[in-house]
Amino acid sequence: MESLGNISVDLYAKQKGSWPQKGRHILAQFNDDTVVVYQAFCPAIAEYAVKHQRFGGPQFSFSRMSWIKTNFLWRMYRCGWASKTNQQRVLAVRITRQGFHTILANAYTVEFQKSQDINTADILVRLQWDPDHTPTYEKEERRAIQLGLKMRFSSSMPQNG
Repeated sequence: MESLGNISVDLYAKQKGSWPQKGRHILAQFNDDTVVVYQAFCPAIAEYAVKHQRFGGPQFSFSRMSWIKTNFLWRMYRCGWASKTNQQRVLAVRITRQGFHTILANAYTVEFQKSQDINTADILVRLQWDPDHTPTYEKEERRAIQLGLKMRFSSSMPQNG
């Protein structure tokens, strides 16, 4: 496995043999302290985030839900390989393991929300399990996680890591 900065990379054909074939799984790069998540943005937001090492700037909206994915391949599929409008830049964001566990602990699927009669306005983290895809767009039996964070929740997350 090679390293690209502080991100490990490997060929898909080699890596896929070590992944589960079906079920719900969180495929992620992580260590004892951090987890890497991926987000897609327009160039201006991404450039601001890289320059200032935080989200913000005139085009960034603190009132919208921000979706993170732990699987780079799936992030790339969802943003059309960085070709969709306002998703031309994909950022790898390293967050604390504690922060990631806090996100998961506060996450609700639509089904669970409805079964508990919880108001959507009270949901700070949305959890979805969607089909994972190959680099050539075939659906996998394996489900990939995506987490939607309302900004008032994500602004309370630890900023270090």
